[in-house]
Amino acid sequence: MTQIQLPLNLKEFNRKSDEYKILANAEKNRATTATLMAEDRFLDALERTVSTMRELRDFPDIANREFRTIFSAILFDLAEIHFMLKDYNRSEKELETLFKVLTQLAKDDPERYGQFHILAMELAARIIRSRKKTIEMLMKQKQLTESLYEKVNSGVASATDRLAESLRKVGELMASSGSYKEALKFYSEAIKFSKMRSGGVGRKEIRMTIEMAEIMSRVKTMRERAKRLLAAVLPRAIALETVELEEDIVALMEMIDVLEHQPTRWKAFTQSMSRYMTKANELARRMEKKAAKAAGGVAESVAKAAGDLADTMAEVADKAEAAAETLATEAKEAAEKVGEVAENVAVKAKTAAEKTNDIADKVADKANDIAKKASESSKE
Repeated sequence: MTQIQLPLNLKEFNRKSDEYKILANAEKNRATTATLMAEDRFLDALERTVSTMRELRDFPDIANREFRTIFSAILFDLAEIHFMLKDYNRSEKELETLFKVLTQLAKDDPERYGQFHILAMELAARIIRSRKKTIEMLMKQKQLTESLYEKVNSGVASATDRLAESLRKVGELMASSGSYKEALKFYSEAIKFSKMRSGGVGRKEIRMTIEMAEIMSRVKTMRERAKRLLAAVLPRAIALETVELEEDIVALMEMIDVLEHQPTRWKAFTQSMSRYMTKANELARRMEKKAAKAAGGVAESVAKAAGDLADTMAEVADKAEAAAETLATEAKEAAEKVGEVAENVAVKAKTAAEKTNDIADKVADKANDIAKKASESSKE
């Protein structure tokens, strides 16, 4: 990733002035930012760039051209850095601000700023995620780009080469993902800008046209259009004596004819798979019916066995219930007998206790008599 170097003219400023110091320091900081970006230290580069932006706030005249120049350069850096940090929304917002500042500069001085306006378009082609938004942006900026070519210089031509190549790469990427119609839009714009740069149809433009036609050949409804496009550039390829391009064009046209008249291997494969799946589904239905029939017989046998088992269990339950009732009756009778015996024992125990008490009283009386007599004898 190469940092964009916008030309900064500080001759109009006094070297001791604050304006000169601010702009010169900003340019110095950008050089440090370039080193950090080259080392993939994007967070450090972001910190340095933000610090530079803060220092620019002290510049007294924001309408000054050199101030807008360095501001545009810093916006280039910020958009790149935020894109590398995957902060895509902020990157796109900074790109929008860059176009607002740089568009006016390019109108005022196309010789100085024209190439940088086109490089901003190239940056947009790389960092804007919405391909629809990218195409809309290109359409919006194309009018200014065309006016810049009224004063063509090497810088504009070089920048346009980069833009055309970026658009071609985006188209190639879209085609690889199956987005053929979107890919064709980018190839179309790439060819237009490339023709604008070269002033006509050369080897590069023919090569991109062949690539574009190859993408079109993948869409059945576009194959005739692809053949017409190839037929249109074939005379130009012959005139340029580019044998390789001529052979590629003829080979692609023949391939399109084959695609039109013969089913592709994929189509034949899908047809075979369709027939196979039809037979497989029919076989599956037959097997399902047989399984259902077999399952019905098994279910009937199981139901009968379950019924027999239920009857047996009911009989066992009835017998168990009768046995339980018998046991309950016997237990009740035994309990009643035990109660009677206990009552008799209690009566007998009470009688025995009373007799024991009488005997104890008699024994006590005799003991007292004996003690009394003993006492009287001892006195005599």
